[in-house]
Amino acid sequence: MIGQESEVVHDLDVPARKKAAAEESATARRRPFLQRSRRKREALAGTARRAPRVVIVERVLLHYREAVYQRLRALLRQDGIELQLLIGEGTPDEKKKRDEARLDWPIRLPTRYFLNYRACWLPFPEYARDADMVIVGHENKMLYNLWLMFFARPRRLAFWGHGRNMQSQRPNGLRERFKRWTINKVDWWFAYTDSSADLVRGAGFPRARITVVDNAIDTRELARLCAEVTDADRRRLRAGIGFGAGPIGIYVGSLYREKRLEFLLDAACRLRARIPDFQFIVVGAGPDQALIEEAAARHAWFHYAGPLQGRRKAEMLVLADVMLNPGLVGLGILDSFVGGAPMFTTDCGLHSPEISYMETGKNGVMTANDIDAYVDAIARALTDPETLAELQRGALDSAARYTVENMAHRLRDGIVACLGTCFDAIRG
Repeated sequence: MIGQESEVVHDLDVPARKKAAAEESATARRRPFLQRSRRKREALAGTARRAPRVVIVERVLLHYREAVYQRLRALLRQDGIELQLLIGEGTPDEKKKRDEARLDWPIRLPTRYFLNYRACWLPFPEYARDADMVIVGHENKMLYNLWLMFFARPRRLAFWGHGRNMQSQRPNGLRERFKRWTINKVDWWFAYTDSSADLVRGAGFPRARITVVDNAIDTRELARLCAEVTDADRRRLRAGIGFGAGPIGIYVGSLYREKRLEFLLDAACRLRARIPDFQFIVVGAGPDQALIEEAAARHAWFHYAGPLQGRRKAEMLVLADVMLNPGLVGLGILDSFVGGAPMFTTDCGLHSPEISYMETGKNGVMTANDIDAYVDAIARALTDPETLAELQRGALDSAARYTVENMAHRLRDGIVACLGTCFDAIRG
C-alpha cells in the first residue's frame, strides 16, 4: 500500500511540474530582455551622471599640434568635458621626419596601411561606442571613417579639415568627388579657415554647423625671440652676412617644386635691378636647395642661411622688410605675421587654405600670376615707406589673431555647440 500511495502522489505532481517548467521557460525567455532593459536603464542613469566625453582622432600627431591640444584639454576640463585624443602611427617615410609629438596622455592605436600607404585602417570601436562626440580628419584614406558614417554611427560625428585637397591635380576626379560627397555625412564641421568653410558650405552643409578654427601653430616663442632683437643686433647681423643698409626681402620655408623657386630667383634679380641696394635672404632646406645655393654663390647681395630655428630664425625674420613666396603658401604665412614682414605671393592656384589669412593691401599682397605684376607690387612697397609701414602693422596685428590660444578656444566653442542640448542635459 505504501508503494501504491507513493505512486499515486507521484502521478498527481505531473501537472504541477509542467506548470512550473512552463513558468521557468517563460522567465528564461524574458531574462535577456529584462537584462537588456536593466542595462539600458543603468546606461541612461550613468549618462546622466558622467561627464561628456569627446574623442578626437589623429592619424599622425605632429609636434606643432602639441600646444593646441594641451590648451583644448584644459579648456574642456573647465567645462566638465573629458577629451580623449587617439593617435595612430605614420608611414615609414613620415617617421623619418622625426616631427611627431611627444605628449604622454594621448592613447596610441595600432595602425595598418594598404595599397602602398594610400589607405589606412585605424579602428577604435571601444572608444567611439559611448562617446558623446567623435571628431575625425576628412581624409579619403581613413577607411574607419566609412564605418562610423554608415555602420556604427556615434552620437555626434564631426569632420575637421579643408573640405578638399587643395593641391589636387584633378579637382573633378573621382577622389575629389567622393570627398565632396562625404562632406554632408557628419553632424558638424571644424573648418581650418574661412576658405575651407566656404568649400564646405558650397557642398550644401549648413552654415550654422560649421566652426572655423583658424588653423595655427604655436608662435609664442618665435614672437618673444623677435621682440628681443635690438637695433644693435640688427646692425651686427647685417654686417655679419655682408649686407648694407638697403631693403631686405626674405623667403622662409621648404625648398621644393611647388614653392616655384625659379620664379622666386627671377623676381629677386629683377628687384635688384630696379632697387640697386635690394638684398635677399633664404631660410630653409629641401630637395631643390641646389638652386638657392648656386644663386647665393653668384650674388653677394643674396644670402642663403640654410634651415634655422629659434633665435637664429627670429633674427633673420626681424632683418627683413618683406617676405617673398610666389608659390605654395600654407602655415608659413604665420612667420610673416610674427616677424612683421608682409608676404607677397601670386594667384598661382597652389595655396593651402591658410592663404585666406592674407588680406591683400592690409597684411600682405597677392598679385596676378605674372612676374612683372609681382615685381611691381614688391618694388612699390619697398620704395613707399607709408605703404610698407601699413602692411607691416597689418602683419603684426594678424599675428595676434592666428594663435593656438585662439584656435583652442574656437575648437572648444564648436564642441560645446555641437553637443548642444545633449550637453545641457548632461550638465544639468
